[in-house]
Amino acid sequence: MIAKISNGRETAGLIRYLFDTKKAKDHTDPHLVASWDGFAPDPGRSEDADATRRLLVADLDLHVKQARRLGRAPEKHVWHCSIRAAETDRHLSDDEWADITRRVVAATGIAPDGDPDGCRWVAVRHAPDHIHIAATKVRADLRTARHWNDYLTADRELAAIEKEYGLLQVVRGDRTAAKRPSRAEQEKARRAGQDKTAPERLRATVRTAVASASSIEEFVHLLRHIDDILVEIVRFPSGDIRGYKVALADDAGGPIWYSGSKLAPDLSFPKIQERLANIEPQPADQPGRRRPNPWHQATAATERIPHHLDQGDDEAGQAHLAVFGEALDALPLLAPQHLRPQLREAASAFERATPSRIRAEHHHARALRGAVRAMLREPAPKDGAALAMFFDAAILVVIAAARWHQLRHHDQQVGAAQQTLLHLQAAYEQAAAAPLAALAQHRPPQQSVDRHIHQIRRAVPDHMEQVIEDPAFDALTAALAEAAGHDPEQLLQQAADQRALDDARRPARVLTWRVERLSARPAPSAQARAAQAHSPAWADSAAQRPNPPAREAAAAPAPQARPGS
Repeated sequence: MIAKISNGRETAGLIRYLFDTKKAKDHTDPHLVASWDGFAPDPGRSEDADATRRLLVADLDLHVKQARRLGRAPEKHVWHCSIRAAETDRHLSDDEWADITRRVVAATGIAPDGDPDGCRWVAVRHAPDHIHIAATKVRADLRTARHWNDYLTADRELAAIEKEYGLLQVVRGDRTAAKRPSRAEQEKARRAGQDKTAPERLRATVRTAVASASSIEEFVHLLRHIDDILVEIVRFPSGDIRGYKVALADDAGGPIWYSGSKLAPDLSFPKIQERLANIEPQPADQPGRRRPNPWHQATAATERIPHHLDQGDDEAGQAHLAVFGEALDALPLLAPQHLRPQLREAASAFERATPSRIRAEHHHARALRGAVRAMLREPAPKDGAALAMFFDAAILVVIAAARWHQLRHHDQQVGAAQQTLLHLQAAYEQAAAAPLAALAQHRPPQQSVDRHIHQIRRAVPDHMEQVIEDPAFDALTAALAEAAGHDPEQLLQQAADQRALDDARRPARVLTWRVERLSARPAPSAQARAAQAHSPAWADSAAQRPNPPAREAAAAPAPQARPGS
């Protein structure tokens, strides 16, 4: 059930509309289903509808007129709440709608239970699927009703009603989402030939600037150098930055300015300042030392997000989701042109999956935020492997984010994460095809493939068949064969230990990208491998891995290579 609440100045006009059957075509049988005392006159069941309507208005306005003589009546004294059931819901009876009405007016403070001085109200039903509640906001004691936050209180009561009545349970928000575009903004965008409204375009632009900046100064610099927006920096008398406003430069009729907090709660200047203050600086280049690949660093940090979400620290989890959202905001800047539409849609969808009522402790995500900024400053390699590798990690993050929100009953965020997943998977399919095909061309000889199959069986026994049947299996064997200086079985074990493969649709792809990234690191020396082999932790890990007896392994037939390999 959905409630819509508004306030007005004229009781007669609202009652006239509710009982009109000529102009409003869906008003098929307007009549009262409930009222403040159960005895209100019903124009819908009267032979003289006009006279009865005037009598009803007079009764509703009684306390308003009394308060007005004392100068105590509010200017907007009419409270109007419409409640609509879902299309799939059964048709409720008049008695059921009457019960729902009484619960809503009590919950919102219009007529609290057991309060003889509550406001006067009526519930009008003029269609099968919805009702209208019309009330005047002056109580019998001539005080104004305390109905603060009435939309939320009505919404909470309707959520309980849906469960009790067996109706469709509507997905509800938590007031952390950006404000929806108004109808006027939508019409203006349509007339200008734009598919997005001005606030939506500005919000996307500001998010990209935040994702790209490493400091407040850089954020302001980036905003000022974007061609299609105007920027105004608001300062304290001391000269320190207080906030910012942005507007579209090409807005028809002149620029309309929006503060960051008006664009979205998490784009207020203090929120941006807090995020940018928690970025771990990247190590400076050192002579004789190979510089870490920022794409591999960002991918590794992204792969750890599901682990952070599983730890039970909600503030840290919220921080990691926020910085992952920043990474998605920045990806269209780095991806090839043909991937950008899907990535923009993914970033836009995840915008709703990022915020919740949980306050983010951003210092927990310093390392990831620094890795993302480093990635932004280094173009992706032209072969597309680094980008596909990041997409692969990002998909698992979105799956984990949906599960994290679901456990906390963040219904809208769950839906947004599911939408994000569709767009990311589409982008990944396009990005991964070429690098996987190129890698598969280097598939090693069958003898090496058999050896890798045995290693895969030891590393990921629960996913063995899925890995071998995956079309990316040839690419995985090639990645293992080309991991010069590395122990393939150790690489596989490290790749499997980074994150369980239960969420992966194609585990061979996941293992391929992890092996590629791990093998890009310098291979350990013989001395390091010997020391590792003698360490208790490594020995315990090796002992826990499935290791069938030699005769059993020898007797087991090797899985057949796929046709055409």
